This record gives sequence, C-alpha cells and structure tokens, in this order.
Amino acid sequence: MQDMLNDRSSVAYFSMEIGIDEKIHTYSGGLGILAGDTIRSAADLKVPMVAITLLYRMGHFHQKLGKDGWQHEEPDPWPVEELMQEMPARIYVVVHGRTVHLRAWKYEIKGIGGFVVPIYFLDADLPGNSEWDRTLTHHLYGGDNYYRLCQELILGVGGARMLNELGHKNIRSFHMNEGHSALLTLELLDEEAKKAGRDHVLEEDCKIVNKKCVFTTHTIVPAAHDKFTREMAEMILGKRDDFFGLPGVLYNGNTLNMTYLALYMSRYINGVAKSHGKISGELFTGYSINSITNGVHADTWVSDPFRKLFDHYIPMWQKDNFSLRYALSIPKEEIWGAHMQAKRKLMDHVSNKTGSYMDDNVLTIGFARRAANYKRADLLFHDIEHLRNISDNAGKIQVIFSGKAHPADHGGKQLIKRIFQAKHALANDIKIVYLENYNMDLGALITSGVDIWLNTPEPPKEASGTSGMKAALNGVPNLSVLDGWWIEGNIEGVTGWAIGNGASTATEENKHLQDAASMYDKLESIILPMYYHDRNSFIDVMRNSIAINGSFFNTHRMMQEYVLNAYCCY
Repeated sequence: MQDMLNDRSSVAYFSMEIGIDEKIHTYSGGLGILAGDTIRSAADLKVPMVAITLLYRMGHFHQKLGKDGWQHEEPDPWPVEELMQEMPARIYVVVHGRTVHLRAWKYEIKGIGGFVVPIYFLDADLPGNSEWDRTLTHHLYGGDNYYRLCQELILGVGGARMLNELGHKNIRSFHMNEGHSALLTLELLDEEAKKAGRDHVLEEDCKIVNKKCVFTTHTIVPAAHDKFTREMAEMILGKRDDFFGLPGVLYNGNTLNMTYLALYMSRYINGVAKSHGKISGELFTGYSINSITNGVHADTWVSDPFRKLFDHYIPMWQKDNFSLRYALSIPKEEIWGAHMQAKRKLMDHVSNKTGSYMDDNVLTIGFARRAANYKRADLLFHDIEHLRNISDNAGKIQVIFSGKAHPADHGGKQLIKRIFQAKHALANDIKIVYLENYNMDLGALITSGVDIWLNTPEPPKEASGTSGMKAALNGVPNLSVLDGWWIEGNIEGVTGWAIGNGASTATEENKHLQDAASMYDKLESIILPMYYHDRNSFIDVMRNSIAINGSFFNTHRMMQEYVLNAYCCY
C-alpha cells in the first residue's frame, strides 16, 4: 500500500474529533471513532499519513442521568501530560485580531507491522494567550458559533501551519473529514499566493489548492453543516475581501458554509455509503460526489472471545480482514460459546453499574447511538402493549440502551426521558436498562454482548452508521431500517433483517407506524422463534454476519479505496 503512494509522501488527515483511546476524551461519537479507526488502518496498511485535531482538555462531557432520565453534563478532563508527548514547535494564528499561540501534543498509532502514524493535537492553553483564548481548545463542540468558528480557524489554518513547522512539508493530499477543517484551504491559498510573491489570493490559486484536497461529507442533516454569517467570518478571519471574493467561498454571497467551501476546494469528494453519496450528489448539485462506504477497525472492535476464535481458525485476519469470510467454517458451537462469553461480560457490567440482573438466556436487544430524534431510539416503544404481548407470547426479550444527547439538543434529552418512561411502564414485563456515559469501552461491550443490534433511523438521514458493523464483527445480527450502510449489508434472513422496505411514505407519522409494525413483525414471527426454537439457524445468521459483513465493512477495505480512488487518482 505504501509503495502505491511512491514519492507522493503523506496524507494529512484533518478531523474535528478523533477517538483513539478511552482515556483520551477527544471525541463525541461516530465521526471521531471513525477517524480513529481510519488512522489505525492507515498504520496497519503503512499508508504515510499524519493526522491533526484539537486537544479538548475538558473533553466533550461526562453524562449523568437523573432518575427520570434527564441528562446532566459534567466536565470530562483527562491527563494530557501522562498520555501524550509535547512537541517543541510553536506557531500562531490571528483570531479576531488577536494573536493566539499554539503548541501540539503527539500521540503515535503503531500498526500491526510497526509502521507509525502520528496524531497531533493542537493546544491553545499557553501562558502567552489571554485567559479566554486559552480555552479555545478546551471543549469539543462547546460554546456558540463564535467559539466554533474560532476553533475551526485553529484546526484548519493552525493545523496546516503546525504541519509545516513540524517538518511535514511534502504532503500531497489534505483529507478533510467533514467540513469543520475547511479553513485549511485558506492557509493553502495563502501559501500559493506567497510563492507567487503576492499578499492576496486569486482564483488561479484555487485550481492548485483544489488538486491537493480531498473531502468526505458525513451527513445530510442540516445542523451538521456549519454555517457562519459573512459578518462573523470577517470579524474572526479578518477583512479578507480577496478570499471572500473568490467564487465558491461564500454561499449565496453572504454565508460561509464550511461544507460548500470544502466541496469547492476539493478534487475528490465522497459520501460514506452508496446511498449517501447518491443523496449528497442530489443535495449538492454541481459537484461530482463519489461514495466510499465506512468501515470499522476489526482488530479494535472484535471482543476477546472472538479474537481467540479468529486467531485459531483464521490466523491472518488482523492483516487481511477479508479472510474473515472463512468464519463460515468455524464450528457453530464455538461461535455460540464465544458469543455467550461476551454476553456474560456485558451482563456483569449491567449488574455492576445498575444493580439490575439481566438473564443471559434471554434474547437481548442493543441500541446504543447518539441520542438524536431522527435516530428514533424510542421506536421500539411505539406500541408498548404490542411489545409486551410479543415478549409474553413469542419469547422473552430484554433491552440495553446507551447514548448521549448533545448538551444543546433539548429534543435528544427528551428522547432519553421517553425511554425511561417506557422502561418504567414495562418494568414488570421487560427488563430495560439505560447505561449512562456511552464511550468506546462501553460501545465495545454492548456491540459484542447483545444478541440483536437494533437501528431505527428515519430514512434517508442515516448517512452510514458504524455501530452495526462492530456488532457484525462479533457475530451479532442486525435488525435495521434500510438506510446508510445497511442497504448494502442486508441480505434478508442471511446477515440480518430489514425494518420496512426503504420506501418513503407521505407523512412522518406513517413512517413511524409502518416501521414499527415491520419491526414488531420481524421480532414476533422470525427472530424470536429462531432464537428460542431453531438455534442452529440463528447461529448461521451470526456466522454470515462475520463472514459477509465483517469481512467487508472494515476500515482496511475502506482505506484501500481511499488510496486507490482519492489519494492516488491524480
């Protein structure tokens, strides 16, 4: 893989959040975890990459749930000095006319063969900065639009400058993981102008920068696309009429839309699943948008019992994820035995954290995602009486939930409360727990320890989704709405089951009603009877989940596609 890049040196991977270790609180959810998995696979495959993000000394937040399910947030600091190496380099950026000095902390990811990919975490907490400016790299997704744009200036412009200062001068591909880092193009433009002996940028500079940049868009949900008024942008970035006057920089002439800026400045653009790429092409007309379906880093998310099983039967699985197709030859009783070990570990965790006993012989459904209304975590409780009857008559079920709502997302917090209300309403019939403070370790426990992975987004808002891929690697079948990656991963009754048919209906109410009815029907008529009365067939689906989906929906395959299609395509 490294040979394919030849003298093209390295790829610079810019991401607002990177989830790389449970002790390092620099991520909030799927975007950051994907970034971490991407970097791990780059190291395994010896792709010459360097990554840039912000430090976030106070983390995202630590979630505490009240008895009614209402979410409370607490700071989530972590010991930077114990986990990272401070670099001697210093650079600065000008933010709203103020000079903000920056340093970087290095964390190295070592791949299977010893190849290293460094991650640099930018830090503004330096004595030379004002007290307020020192907090600019303290909180992930904290503050208001002003704070956010200041952070994005630091990530984009500061990140590009720091790479230069650290000696990474031969970068040929700048990969923007979502639009947060799009201001790195401003620094690249300024570099081209300086080479030409100018103090201002021209449209001809855009053509050169365009050849250097790659952009991955992750969502069609409007709130995820950062937008700032021209007034605010000029206040923070300065009166850059040369930059703001370039075609493609301002959206509708008065808005700095970070997604559109990244689109305009990139030679290669992709969505994160086939359906997402298609929808993004329709949403962002005028741009050629490809698709590279997300994956997960298999070696990170496979549980210990399955790791031992794969090591024995598929010794090359860590280097060659595609060899997981040979899981079809692993004896069924050993698949089930590994699963039950992972399940008991999860049940023990539930008991320790909540005091609730869950029976490892009862079919356990898992749902752990960011708590946002479009993800519809409460769809399972659309008809509580129907669900109660299913559990009473078709086979007992129990459910494990987890997930954080964004601190400013009141609707997401209400969603968690509704799950707590359903939990209390079903207390005598169905055991339900909500595990607080969802993080990497807890995610690994749940995705490997439940029997069925449930995912119920409102189509077409799920761009990809990766938690179900982690479940599949551990032999946990998916029961999911046909959206995102599951459109590609679902082979009905073979790798799991679809909720609904993927077709849109006239009203939101009808969507919820139809999807809930489909979900109940699959549980009642197929999944529960198979789990309790035809265990061999259920284990067939488990093995297929590993062999078909686990072998493909991983970041090794994803990284190979990026190298072939994005990094080496010019």
